[in-house]
Amino acid sequence: MTKPDATQATQSVDDGSLERTSGSGRMEVNRHLMFDHLVLPEEGSPRECFEAVSRALRDRLARRWMHTQRTQDRENPKRVYYLSMEFLIGRTLTNNMINLGLDSTLHDGHLHLEHLAWQDIVEAEPDAGLGNGGLGRLAACFIESLATLQIPSMGYGLRYEYGIFRQSIENGFQIEQPDHWLRNPDPWEIARPRETAMVSVGCQFEWHDGKLRAVPGGCTHLLGVPYDRPVVGYGGQTINTLRLWGVGTPDYFDFGEFSSGDFVGAIVDRVVAESVTRVLYPDDSTRAGQALRFVQEYFLVTCSLADILHRFRRSNEDWEQLPEKVAIQLNDTHPAMAVAELMRVLVDEANLGWEKAWELTVGTLAYTNHTLLPEALEKWPVQFFKMVCPRLLEITLEINRRFLAEVETRFPNDPMRSSRMSLIEDAGEPQIRMANLAIVGTHSTNGVAQIHSDLLRTRVVSDFAEMFPHRFNNKTNGVTPRRWLLSANPDLASLITESIGDAWIVDLSELRRLAPLAEDTAFRQDFLRTKQNAKHRFCTWLETTTGQQVNPTSIFDCQVKRIHEYKRQLLNILHVVVLYQRLRENPSATFPPRTFFFAGKAAPAYRLAKRIIKLINNVGQVINNDPVSAGRLQVVFLPNYNVSLAERLIPASDVSEQISTAGYEASGTSNMKFMMNGALTIGTRDGATIEMAQEAGEENFFLFGLTAEQVAESRPWYSPRWHYDNEPETRAALDLIFSGHFNRDEPGIFEPIRETLLEQGDFYMHLADLSSYAATHQRLGELYTDKDAWARAAILNVAHSGKFSSDRTIAEYASEIWNTVPCPIAHELKEGANDVKAQD
Repeated sequence: MTKPDATQATQSVDDGSLERTSGSGRMEVNRHLMFDHLVLPEEGSPRECFEAVSRALRDRLARRWMHTQRTQDRENPKRVYYLSMEFLIGRTLTNNMINLGLDSTLHDGHLHLEHLAWQDIVEAEPDAGLGNGGLGRLAACFIESLATLQIPSMGYGLRYEYGIFRQSIENGFQIEQPDHWLRNPDPWEIARPRETAMVSVGCQFEWHDGKLRAVPGGCTHLLGVPYDRPVVGYGGQTINTLRLWGVGTPDYFDFGEFSSGDFVGAIVDRVVAESVTRVLYPDDSTRAGQALRFVQEYFLVTCSLADILHRFRRSNEDWEQLPEKVAIQLNDTHPAMAVAELMRVLVDEANLGWEKAWELTVGTLAYTNHTLLPEALEKWPVQFFKMVCPRLLEITLEINRRFLAEVETRFPNDPMRSSRMSLIEDAGEPQIRMANLAIVGTHSTNGVAQIHSDLLRTRVVSDFAEMFPHRFNNKTNGVTPRRWLLSANPDLASLITESIGDAWIVDLSELRRLAPLAEDTAFRQDFLRTKQNAKHRFCTWLETTTGQQVNPTSIFDCQVKRIHEYKRQLLNILHVVVLYQRLRENPSATFPPRTFFFAGKAAPAYRLAKRIIKLINNVGQVINNDPVSAGRLQVVFLPNYNVSLAERLIPASDVSEQISTAGYEASGTSNMKFMMNGALTIGTRDGATIEMAQEAGEENFFLFGLTAEQVAESRPWYSPRWHYDNEPETRAALDLIFSGHFNRDEPGIFEPIRETLLEQGDFYMHLADLSSYAATHQRLGELYTDKDAWARAAILNVAHSGKFSSDRTIAEYASEIWNTVPCPIAHELKEGANDVKAQD
């Protein structure tokens, strides 16, 4: 696949660009400040200046954005449509400037905003609250790579008014607060009301006892209002679109109800509509939260497919061409209703026969699986389908009837297999198995790391892999090097470019040319200097924003990810207690000082995960203030982890903790970001960490613990109590925790953790791996004291991180699943010059 030249970012910007006409650029920013905010440039607040700069930049890329769309419409190539409930895009301004080659243009001198530093303007942009963790961040990396590789594509998601939640820590506990990221206008989005989609919900709603209640029968109409955001590929040649659906209702107001005093009843449909995209991930521990989540998925699928098919029909009259012109990728099971909805459109509206409609549906759709956890494979009550989308239920049942007939033909007299493969789960309340629907109704099912894909085929959905072996494949995840190295770590990026040139920005495999430099003393020193600079910057930011002080010469050991038992933050803090106990028993013990950083959010209803956060904070409070450990061990929990925080912390990190129970992490992407920024990984043989170690050599990794096979084999007889009885350090650490040492004023608060580890079987095998983990950490600390050896291993990690670019991943999707090719966008060099003159 053709890759853009890294030099295009600066060479391709048209003559009207901000870089080449900085005076005009200043005028545009000033114009937006005056006419949008009625303030003089020297009086603008950071937020006002951020909006002005962003709108000025959006004005300049608008022509390229439109030209991309016109070119793709004219050429009518096959297009990719990426459906995802999450897009964790982070901040947009700096990333767009870098991808347009303008990152050095709009700083203080060019803006003439003497009263504000450039960083103040950047910090005024909130992280877009459109995702939670790796799933959403991967989607954001993918759409950026799609644009960089000039593949015609669009992303589809929901325009959540509130993000997952804003996390704060009070007395060690996680507190959830609303994340109203759209409190101020978003300068990057453009509303497209003329392209509104209609969504029919198969029930009505009424206000009863202070709550909304769905009433069977009738119909409620919702409007999907699209909001488009530019997705700028590196070099600025292609600007694709991320379309987010907001929700509204047809203009309706029941004046009679209002006049009779039923003020809420008069606008109940509006209340329903506004609830659909109010918040990302409503609490699914309640039936109402589950129903809202279901409606969100239905709304996303219905709006997106209507838009996709409208675009297809605009240039193609023959439905037979659908798989040749359209590739729809389902990012996990959340959009799996697309199988039934596409069938509905083709059968009910296009009047195609069932067999032809099914052939086109399967040929158009592809599915990415992101989990090995059975409980994470979505299932929705049949009752939800009956209430919200009864026609989709009819279609799903017919798909299932025909599919089970095929199963019976292929595997006769095997009712247990048919039961496992059925789209309907009948045990208890009947439910639709969305993963089964996604596999049956698509032509490709891929995992996101080799071990994940292997386990998916052999354990999780082995029946389907046996029936459709040609559909299963692996696409190991990747991350965009533009955001996670070029932007996040400018010192290291500059060192790399000075050493091997800038081709690595669009071809990360070029980093292999760094490998010989691992033996160069001067380069190792320069490399360590960039790491220390990043650590100092992070320490300064941390103290400025939180007041916390950390030792920049200590080992920065980081575990930053969603809080979950299988990710084993609990194992990490148990090891911290082991180290603390060693110091209590032998205060003269020597090892390099360490700062353990934790960050991540626990789902509001996940009580044990929230209790683990409490344990981390309580342990930190004691250890950080105990004279025996102060200055040698420090525990820091960084609240409200998001993309912007990751961009600060990852470049400063020395150690990356990837310690999930083997066989449970699908891939991971933070591991890749740490690797390309020169952190060494301590981890289990799980997810993409296995492939990372294969690339860089296991001698440059710190691997420990049970393998996925050993976890599975030992499950029947595993006894955590054995480790407690036979491993002195394990016993001492647990006894210290459960003696109340870290919760003297809160007796019994960690009892759920004790029960999980010692009474309920320790399902994720923390104690099985603790001794191996501690011993591996010992080796890690010893290597850190040898700066040359540490730098050599870190450089080799960077040099061998090229495989883990999302550009490589997307190129594989394009050639092996979507069968798509780039559609180059040729821009006229003078396209912006006349615009500038007209504005001036």
